[in-house]
Amino acid sequence: MARAEREPHRGAAERAEGVGERLVDALLERAHETPPQLIAPLLAEQVRLLGGRDVSILLQDHEQLMLLPLPGPGLITEGPHPIDGSPAGTAFLSAASTEIPRGAGRRIFLPLLGGAGPVGVLALTLDTVSGDDRRVLGRLAALVADLIATKGGYTDQFSLARRSSPMSTAAEIQWSLLPPLTMSTPEVEVAGILEPAYEVAGDSFDYALNEDVLHVAVIDAMGHGLDAAVMATVAIGAYRHSRRAGVGLAEIYAFMDSAIADQFGVEHFVTAHMMQLNVRSGLLQWVNAGHPAPLLIRHHDVVQQLKGPTTLPVGFGGEQPQISEQSLRRGDRVLFFTDGLIEEHLSGGEQFGEQQLIDAVTRIGPTGGGVRTMVRTLSQTLKRERGGITSDDATLFLVEWRGGT
Repeated sequence: MARAEREPHRGAAERAEGVGERLVDALLERAHETPPQLIAPLLAEQVRLLGGRDVSILLQDHEQLMLLPLPGPGLITEGPHPIDGSPAGTAFLSAASTEIPRGAGRRIFLPLLGGAGPVGVLALTLDTVSGDDRRVLGRLAALVADLIATKGGYTDQFSLARRSSPMSTAAEIQWSLLPPLTMSTPEVEVAGILEPAYEVAGDSFDYALNEDVLHVAVIDAMGHGLDAAVMATVAIGAYRHSRRAGVGLAEIYAFMDSAIADQFGVEHFVTAHMMQLNVRSGLLQWVNAGHPAPLLIRHHDVVQQLKGPTTLPVGFGGEQPQISEQSLRRGDRVLFFTDGLIEEHLSGGEQFGEQQLIDAVTRIGPTGGGVRTMVRTLSQTLKRERGGITSDDATLFLVEWRGGT
């Protein structure tokens, strides 16, 4: 193509890009002082200036099964959309935009990518879609995801939109404790899930990536209901406090043990896994305080149960625990889980058992996708194989080491 022929095309693209930049800039300038309930109409206004319509914000529900519409002025409340098997779900799982025909135009589904992974999907319709439109919409979706993440800390609007069932008081406490369900960096990725999402009480997890070390705790407080949720709250608080004090795993265990014993007495306890992973070297260290052994997954197969010395559950006054170690290879995954996942009984039957869990991991592995997709798929598969029964809390937490950079 001659230079004279290229110049008009380049000029049109630059003008379109400039319009898009101004729209995103305008939204960004107004976003910091916009109350949560006005995010939707502000977004709809910007989309209209791009020639778009029928704007919808879809958020992942707590069970990680559906994308539920956020209500608000300027938004349409289509859905819910199943995460598996819908265009919106495809965009969410793949973290890439998806387009389908809609009348004379195109319906576009853009993942809302926050710092801790997708939180939902932005859907809208355009008559025609250019590459410049896609770039601008991608930036717009990223900004919307950040607004949901930052403003979600002081409004109930987004949390309520994610609920497909009533939530118990104990579950309300647990969800308020949780970090983001997923986290992804070049060195490491994690994802967790709690069951039953709207009734969970004693199970919880926490993690933090501090410099070169990923810290993780998975806990299961004894009992059910509000008592278990309160005990889990103390356990997670004690874990965070000791972790932030910069002490080692043995000292973390001792601090959590004292906190539970002092607050609830020696007849109460919390089982736990406390883990540290050096994300540069791949050295995994952990303390097992009464949990089933985690599974080491390599090339989609369970190659080892990470068995080692165990200590008494937190609160029973155990001696200084022994720390187990395992060197990981690039791409290795480690699956932590609580006993509610394997001790379930079908009516009149035997326990579900660790071997059935291992078999399920092996079946799902080759098609399981990324860490967060595998956790979702594994949770749903195991729930079906347990006959849909979840009489006790159950937690899955998956870590993948990608190698140091």
